[in-house]
Amino acid sequence: MTSSPPERPLPQPTLGSDEFWQSGADGVLRISRCTDCGRYFHPPMPVCPSCRGRSVALSATSGRAVVVGFSVNHQSWLPSFPPPYVVAVVAIAEDDRARLTTNIVGCEPDEVHVGMRVRVRFERHDDLFLPLFEPDPDDSTPGPLPEPREILPDLRPAPSTEKYEDRVALTGVGRSRIGRRLMVDPVALTVEASLAAVADAGLELDDIDGLATYPGPDPGGLSEGGVTALTEALQLRPTWVNGARETPGQIGSITSAMLAVAAGLCRHVLCFRTVWESSHTALVRAGRWQQPDNSRATGMFEWRAPFGAVSPAQWIGCNAAHYLHRYGVGREALGAIAVTARQGAERNPEALHRDPLTLDEYFDARVITTPFGLYDCDVPCDGAIAVIVSAIETAADRPKPPVLVEAVGSAILERISWDQDTLAHTPQSRGPSAHVWARTDRTPSDVDVALLYDGFTFNALSWLEGLGFCGRGEATDFIDGGATIALGGALPLNPHGGQLSAGRLHGFGFVREAMLQLRDEASGRQVDGAGLAAVTAGGGVPSGAMLLRRA
Repeated sequence: MTSSPPERPLPQPTLGSDEFWQSGADGVLRISRCTDCGRYFHPPMPVCPSCRGRSVALSATSGRAVVVGFSVNHQSWLPSFPPPYVVAVVAIAEDDRARLTTNIVGCEPDEVHVGMRVRVRFERHDDLFLPLFEPDPDDSTPGPLPEPREILPDLRPAPSTEKYEDRVALTGVGRSRIGRRLMVDPVALTVEASLAAVADAGLELDDIDGLATYPGPDPGGLSEGGVTALTEALQLRPTWVNGARETPGQIGSITSAMLAVAAGLCRHVLCFRTVWESSHTALVRAGRWQQPDNSRATGMFEWRAPFGAVSPAQWIGCNAAHYLHRYGVGREALGAIAVTARQGAERNPEALHRDPLTLDEYFDARVITTPFGLYDCDVPCDGAIAVIVSAIETAADRPKPPVLVEAVGSAILERISWDQDTLAHTPQSRGPSAHVWARTDRTPSDVDVALLYDGFTFNALSWLEGLGFCGRGEATDFIDGGATIALGGALPLNPHGGQLSAGRLHGFGFVREAMLQLRDEASGRQVDGAGLAAVTAGGGVPSGAMLLRRA
C-alpha cells in the first residue's frame, strides 16, 4: 500500500458526465437509470442500452458492489501513481450490468479477489468526487458474478448470397526492416514495406489506385502520418483512400480495401501499417520528444486514467482474472501460449526474441500487472508491413499465387467497452468470430493454421475459444501444455512467434504470416498442407477476423 494518495489524472467532465462526477458530494453513489425499464447502466448515456428509452436520470444506489475483475498493477505507468495498486471492475449491487472501473482501497492488494463485496468511498478533488471502493465490513461472503451473455441470437443473417470476399485477392506482401529502437524515419519504413509489397505483386507504383491504413495520423509512435504522408513520399495518385481507427481491428483497413475493390472503386489497394513505438519511447525518455500536456483525461480515459488504469494490460488483466476465477484454472494455458510463441520465433530469423523460453521462466518472470508477467505481453518494436488487395480478375496476371479470402467477420454483437459487457474473454472476440463462420460453410475443424492476435497471451486464448476451436473455459485442456498449438500439432498457433516474440506489428504481422504459409514461403516453420488460415486482430474493441485460403 502507498503511504499517501497518488496524484491522479483527473477526468475532464463532459456535458453528459459532469453530473456523475459531482454527484458523490453527499457520499451517495448515483448511476444512470432508465425509468422506463429500470435498468442501471454506466457510463452515462442519453438512451437506455436495453429498451432505448430516453427517460434516463442518475439514481441513488446502495453504494455496494462486487469485484468482478481486477489487476494488481506492479508497473510504473504514471510517475505520480506509484505501484502496487489495484485496478478493478466492480458491478453495482442493484444491477450487475452497470460496472465501474475503479481502485480497491482500504486493504492489501493481495487480499482482493473476484467475488469480493465492496462499498463506495469517495475521494474529493475540488468539485469532482471519484468513486473508490473498499471491502464491505458488513458482508464478507462471495458475491454473485454476471453470467456471460449469449450473443448468437443477435447475429444478423447475410443480406445477400453474393460475397464481396469472392471479388478480391491478396496478391502482394512486404515488410520493412524490423527492430527495437531503429531510430529510422517511420515514413521511410512505410516506403520500404510498400515498395516490397508492390514488387511482390508484380506491379508498378502507378498501378496502385487505392490506399488504406490503420489508424491514420496518430501520435505516440503508432503511425507514420497516414495516407497523406505516403502519398506525398511516393507521389501516388489514388482514386480512393481510407485511414481510420474505428475499424474491425487493425486489419479493418484491409477489409475496407476489399470493399473498395469489390465495389469497383479500385483495382489494386496498398494497405500498410507502421509502428515506431520503441524509437518514440526512447526519444521521450531522452527529452527529445515533448509530450502534449494533457492535464485532464478525456474520451475513454475519462473513466480509466483517474484510477491509474492507463494500459490495455490492466484492462485485459481484469478480464483474464475473471476468466481464471470463473473456470477455476491457473495460468498454464497462458504460459503454453507464450512458450509456443517463443518456439516459433526460434525458427524465424526475423523475430526479435529468439532465445529459448521455458515454462518455469515464464512463471518466474517479473509481474507487470496480474495475472500478466513479462512474457504475457507483446514486444514493442519499429517496423512496417504492407499488403496489396487486388481485383480477383487481375490475380492470374500476378507472379505469385494469390491468397483468396474465404470470409471476413466484422460484426459488433457486444457493447463497445472494456468493462460493461463481456468479462470472461477479451471484449469483441466473440462477435467477429460468430460473423466469420456465418459467411462460409467451412468450420473450425477445416483450419490448418491460426494467426491469432496476441497483444497479451489472454487475447490469443480468447480468440481460440471465440472462434470455436474449443468451448468456453476449455482452452487449458485444448492447448494440452502446448502440444495442440505447436508446429506439427492439430492447430499450429502463430508459428512465426506472434507479437509476443516476433514483435508488435499490430495485426498486419498475422496477415503476412498467413500469406507466407498459404504460399508455402514460411521457410523453417512451414505448416504442412496449409490451405486455410484463421487471422484475427484487435486487442479489444473493435476487432476483426478473416479466413484466408490457398488459391
